[in-house]
Amino acid sequence: MAEHPAYPVGLRLLGRKVVVLGGGQVAQRRLPALIAAGADVLLVSPEATPSVEAMADAGEITWARRPYEEGDLADAWYALIATGDREANTRASAEAERHRVWCVRSDDAEAATAWTPATGHSEGVTVAVLTTDTHSPDPRRTAAIRDAVVEGLRDGTLVAPHHRGRTPGVALVGGGPGDPDLITVRGRRLLAEADVVIADHLGPRDLLAELPPHVEVIDAAKLPYGRFMAQEAINNALIEHAKQGKSVVRLKGGDPFVFGRGMEEVQALAEAGIPCTVVPGISSSISVPGAAGISVTHRGLAQAFTVVSGHVAPDDERSLIDWQALAKVSGTLVVLMGVDKIGKIAETLVAHGKDPETPVALVQEGTTAGQRRVDATLVTVAEAVRRHEVKAPSVIVIGEVVGVGPRAVE
Repeated sequence: MAEHPAYPVGLRLLGRKVVVLGGGQVAQRRLPALIAAGADVLLVSPEATPSVEAMADAGEITWARRPYEEGDLADAWYALIATGDREANTRASAEAERHRVWCVRSDDAEAATAWTPATGHSEGVTVAVLTTDTHSPDPRRTAAIRDAVVEGLRDGTLVAPHHRGRTPGVALVGGGPGDPDLITVRGRRLLAEADVVIADHLGPRDLLAELPPHVEVIDAAKLPYGRFMAQEAINNALIEHAKQGKSVVRLKGGDPFVFGRGMEEVQALAEAGIPCTVVPGISSSISVPGAAGISVTHRGLAQAFTVVSGHVAPDDERSLIDWQALAKVSGTLVVLMGVDKIGKIAETLVAHGKDPETPVALVQEGTTAGQRRVDATLVTVAEAVRRHEVKAPSVIVIGEVVGVGPRAVE
């Protein structure tokens, strides 16, 4: 037998009896997959780990609290033998052979009639890796190969095209704050499977270079608007490509619903009958300060943080923000899209009672190679922006947390 590799097969165990002998660490690792497969699991063991015991208490498995006895494998379809008693394991293995029950042994792979592959899962696919080296199998190598394949499928670096059954539609993907490594695993995989990508200029641009050549990339900032407003043109482009049966990704910076216009796009797609999947992204409101060494809720200084948009000035009639109330908040204030309005914002906060010496940090192009941080106070921030030529995109953090940890240029 040792001269021949194992034959790979997937067992369908729904409602079928599976016997597990031993309630230790091996059982703890293997039981969740057996339960997920719908197996009728009988655990035979005098003792069990707390996790295994919890599975029994929850009714997920049946637990016979005793050692193995002859006849335990009767009517079983599959057996996992993992007790610390080698003699009992040998007897159980012999019973499995007599009853033609496929049997895995944790203590002696050569004596088993089945091996457990290194397995992983990614979006409807199970990856199982078995060694062909029957003389000196290396479980670490099979696990490493499994991990590499699963990670590649998840992050899109290993592209496996769908040849049937893929439903066209739109995925609204938050790309994160800028660093391409900070997009979610699901977002990256959907990008790799897209036919069309409509991207914002604040999305992680480096990801676009990784797309296969057949993918059509559309810069949302350069859509021909004609008589339409910009958002209407983007909505129409999403609908048009999706109706052509294409898989469309709308790639946005940060999170689609944090000062983006993601919900407007979702509503437009719903009205057009186009299915839409929303993939949240890491918001720059917390990730960029973190990348710059600022904890927005540092213990003892801030028990809350408030995120506001600064794209309109406090004295603009379109502003919906109660700046007077914000001036009295003791936590951290994070301002997005406000670098060109920060002078007026700071002036307004001070006018309503905020301490003029409150620390302020401006983090430009956070998480990217061009990241830089400029520190100031409310009374000096406008001049700091001019002197250091701080540009958008920048995240502004106002509060005592700015003074904790390393300081930046002032």
